[in-house]
Amino acid sequence: MSEKNKIGVIVDSFRVGVKEGIKKAKEVGASGIQIYSVKGEMSPDNLSKQARRELLDYIKSNGLTVSALCGDLGGHGFTIKEDNKKKIEMSKRIMDLAKDLETDIVTTHIGVVPEDKNHDRFKIMQEACEELGNYGDQVGAYFAIETGPERAITLKNFLDSLDSRGVRVNYDPANLVMVTGDDPVQGVYTLKDYIVHTHAKDGIMVKESNPEYIYDCFAKGIPEGFHCDDYFLEKPLGSGNVDFDKYIKALWDIGYNGFLTIEREVGANPEKDIREAVEFLQKIIG
Repeated sequence: MSEKNKIGVIVDSFRVGVKEGIKKAKEVGASGIQIYSVKGEMSPDNLSKQARRELLDYIKSNGLTVSALCGDLGGHGFTIKEDNKKKIEMSKRIMDLAKDLETDIVTTHIGVVPEDKNHDRFKIMQEACEELGNYGDQVGAYFAIETGPERAITLKNFLDSLDSRGVRVNYDPANLVMVTGDDPVQGVYTLKDYIVHTHAKDGIMVKESNPEYIYDCFAKGIPEGFHCDDYFLEKPLGSGNVDFDKYIKALWDIGYNGFLTIEREVGANPEKDIREAVEFLQKIIG
């Protein structure tokens, strides 16, 4: 490892708005931030060039950099052909916004990648990612697929099938633990050529499930009687089944010295959890 990993925070995890979240990220000791940029004040359609400059100045005035933008458009990702034109254009605008905020990375979920390369959905997702990867190559940005709905080897095979180098990976170890039951440490080595950003998140699987069913529930809207915690639980860092010592060592082994960006999607006191997560990571990275 040539340098220590940097610690980031998803500002939306504080649940206080973007500017207040930026201030809190500084207060808890992070050096970078990730921001959801798909709607509201952070939608690229709502940020003029001047507003982007002012936001970047505000981020820098707090001693922070942008680790990535989150461009997750929800729904079924890029699995429905007739929806993809609009989603691709929006994703391109988010990549442009990322460059204006001096980051090269936009993270997203693309839907569940089928293991069978001859599956119709595989080809639909392949076409969408190819176009976005080519755009990333043009502008100098990465479209980073978040791990979770499929095993690491399935995602690697999908990425290997693309001609573009602009599609990479946002590695979330907890998603693998909670939904697929995949080994988050081994997955780092499997996806070593593609990881450009990571989430620091922890969790446990309560019982095995079909990832297609889980992600379909989120895409369509949570059905009556469905409870996430029947299947998995997100936990504060160090209290779930991600072995962070081994996980971070694996990242070092592959030469990854980028951001460990804390994501906290549940809990009554996210600021406390995030502050403790920063301290937890600082102890590991030294």
